[in-house]
Amino acid sequence: MSTPRRLPRGARIVLASHNSGKLAEFRTLLASAGIALVSAAELGLPEPEETADSFAGNAAIKALAAARAADLPALADDSGFCVRALNGQPGPYSARWGGPERDFTKAMTRVNDMLGASPDRHAAFVAVLCLAWPDGEIRCVEGRCEGTVLWPPRGTHGHGYDPIFAPEGETRSFAEMSEAEKNAVSHRGRAFAAFVAACLDPHDAPS
Repeated sequence: MSTPRRLPRGARIVLASHNSGKLAEFRTLLASAGIALVSAAELGLPEPEETADSFAGNAAIKALAAARAADLPALADDSGFCVRALNGQPGPYSARWGGPERDFTKAMTRVNDMLGASPDRHAAFVAVLCLAWPDGEIRCVEGRCEGTVLWPPRGTHGHGYDPIFAPEGETRSFAEMSEAEKNAVSHRGRAFAAFVAACLDPHDAPS
């Protein structure tokens, strides 16, 4: 079995995103490993249609499209909110539940209405990071944060479904926690830790 490729210190990679906030976040996370990020938007790359029915599938679509267009390794992420009593919905379609305007008040209300009186309030936030090379090799890692669906929504921080989710061991919603508190237990933080372990050269990975 061949050893999976890892990114060495000084590598330049594409972040397959047009989101400037996400670019800033990932630049900070990867700076200590010497990884230089350029965004798909900065390179003028189009955004591919996300046609997969899984987080890993959509992340791979984005990462592979950027890697091949830029002829550089590319990193993409896909994430969402999964409610057990709704068979994992909204899942990869989390943003679309808010309609064309991405109205998450509407999306959260839909979750609550569909749950009704169900005693099962378990939910999880899931994030998948996918690193792709121009020749088609990919490596995906996942981070999960398990917790409970709350109602009514609480808190003013965060975004998306944060106001109706309390992580395990907490009575507060993600939207009631500080950014540092949320990042310490969040799905994205756990996915990034898995990415560092799996995809960065161990001699260069941030401690």
